[in-house]
Amino acid sequence: MSQLIDRIQEGGPVFMVPLVLIIIAIIVLFTLSLLGKKNTIHTNQLIGHLSLFAMIWGFLGSTLGLISAFDAFEAIGGNVSQPMFASGLKVALLTTVFGLLAFLIGRLAMLILTIKLQKGITPEA
Repeated sequence: MSQLIDRIQEGGPVFMVPLVLIIIAIIVLFTLSLLGKKNTIHTNQLIGHLSLFAMIWGFLGSTLGLISAFDAFEAIGGNVSQPMFASGLKVALLTTVFGLLAFLIGRLAMLILTIKLQKGITPEA
């Protein structure tokens, strides 16, 4: 658990905290829909929008992280050690990983809710 918290801090709170909150929101919406406490069709659409937003937010964070890393490398004259370069790339890619994780969780939830809807609509033989 502490490694997950370290990764969130490394990725920067501006991008990582919203991604974690979106993952939590997707899981809560999915659970409420499975329990029958939310309209499944609207919840399915909301999960789809949240997961797409998370993916794009992750890519935006990664792109901005790469730009700032390259700016820092340029500022020190281009003589960058390999560990320093690898560290900058790792931090920049953390938001992409979390964004894609949120996207996958959301799409899996949408798939399960769609199957639930189809089973509920189809008459039994």
